[in-house]
Amino acid sequence: MTEEYYMQQALREAQLAFDKGEVPVGAVIVIDNKIIARGHNQVEQLKDPTAHAEMIALTSAFNYLGAKYLPDASLYVTVEPCLMCTGALYWSKVRRVVWGAADEKNGHARITGNNWPFHPKATIERGVMATECASLMKSFFEMRR
Repeated sequence: MTEEYYMQQALREAQLAFDKGEVPVGAVIVIDNKIIARGHNQVEQLKDPTAHAEMIALTSAFNYLGAKYLPDASLYVTVEPCLMCTGALYWSKVRRVVWGAADEKNGHARITGNNWPFHPKATIERGVMATECASLMKSFFEMRR
């Protein structure tokens, strides 16, 4: 499977959030080329500001594996993770983080700058299907105005 395939799956999750009136962010967690967990924002539905796509997917992956660490996992998320989600990714030891659109307002880099907030063994990749990911966010916020 390609990175675009997994990001398309994350975009499907983001569309589910969009359809529910949630900020459209979606995530999937992959181990050995298999999606083991999915998540999309559920902040409004659950009335929980921590119910971000990444957090939902991480919890699902921990439950699926019966483990608290994901050293062999890759997370694909449609938008740059916020500081909270970056912290959760650090503690879960996710090996690889791939995101689509940058988030200058709420992404981790606004606070962390050039400091590495992920686990020391983690790698990141930015900009996979960035145009499609950003377009969904833009459509959502234009609709809300």
